Amino acid sequence: MRDTGATIVEREALHSQIEKLNRSSVLRGSESLCKLLKYLGEHSLDAPGASLKEYQIATEVFGRPADFDSRVDSTVRVQTSRLRSKLAEYYAGDGALDRLVIEIPKGAYSLTSHVRSAVETPPPAAAAVPPAPPRRNYPISWPFLSVVAAAAVVVVVAIFATRFLMPVPAASHPQPAPALKAFWGTFGSGPDAPLVVYSNAEFVGRPETGLRYFKPNMDAGKPVLDHYTGVGEVMAIHDLDQVFASLQREIHIKRSRLLTWDDAKTSDLIFIGSPSENLSLRELPRKPDFVFTRKPTAPRKGDLMISNLHPAASEQATFLASEPPITEDYALVALTSGLNASRRVLILAGITTFGTQAAVEFVCRAQRLDELMAAISKVDPSAPRGVPPFEAVLRVQVSGGVPVQADLVSLHVHAPGTKSSD
Repeated sequence: MRDTGATIVEREALHSQIEKLNRSSVLRGSESLCKLLKYLGEHSLDAPGASLKEYQIATEVFGRPADFDSRVDSTVRVQTSRLRSKLAEYYAGDGALDRLVIEIPKGAYSLTSHVRSAVETPPPAAAAVPPAPPRRNYPISWPFLSVVAAAAVVVVVAIFATRFLMPVPAASHPQPAPALKAFWGTFGSGPDAPLVVYSNAEFVGRPETGLRYFKPNMDAGKPVLDHYTGVGEVMAIHDLDQVFASLQREIHIKRSRLLTWDDAKTSDLIFIGSPSENLSLRELPRKPDFVFTRKPTAPRKGDLMISNLHPAASEQATFLASEPPITEDYALVALTSGLNASRRVLILAGITTFGTQAAVEFVCRAQRLDELMAAISKVDPSAPRGVPPFEAVLRVQVSGGVPVQADLVSLHVHAPGTKSSD
């Protein structure tokens, strides 16, 4: 806490306030956030002023394995951001009259608290709603759902509340690493901000009784639900938003069914999710080396996989995720030119939503981008400076429904100005 130590009275006050928070309408029902709040509270009493390590929280609060790597698993950062936002929401509403105020400082994994003075009065109701973010343009609503199987859709809480409700000044972001500047520097250099196009597959049915993928040959005339996306896509947009905020640039977001040809001609595009769910990817004119196809033979006939159309002698011809529960996935990272030669298209797509999340994390981490650029130089020493068009396949290890490791297994580098293999 702010003091160097905590008396019995202070401990009781903090415990009481944490219990009140966990029973509030803001946190009630969110077991993971309640558990995190209690954990941070106990640590703040035992080690005042000290910030916990991300690894410690991951393993002790969220049950991550001993080989947890924060570079490929952003759970702790996302959950702490959510909790920080929930605390602000509580004290702006239900807890406006509470004497003890608990906060999580930005950039730290710890709690601070202070007692409101007797003369301090809560803000008027009109001021309780934080101002709308000035930097982002989010033209859609966010009823994100996790598509974990064709017939199972789980509601996902929006994890971007901190940036949506409490925008962080651009100056507060640390300077991005050179690798991030080099890779992302060309995106958004035109008059329009890059478009992040996330997948939203077509489903039929009802959420309360079960959904399945729309099949044209048997579902003609049935109402289509097309406003769902996966957990990995949600986490991916969070990571991209953080990267572009550090570059002091904007991103705009669209679900794939709303993408227009005008968008494709005038904007850099970042596709999140495979063509099986990111439907507009199917219409993008390109001749890739790696394509998403359905397995044509038994066993597992019809399962989605990545096919290598031009495998080298040492490369696999196909890449297939493990059967559920997913422990291994594959993902495609592909950079190519857009419909307009001055624009770029980046595809970040897994066979499952876990692979999609890993693909985005791969290009949002400076160390992994350094590895990628080194691999490109090794494959094609004549490649010009900057980032040439390329296609890369990642093998993704998944544990407990979270991608924990991604390794580059295939890489094809193309000549600048090509749309993959022209």
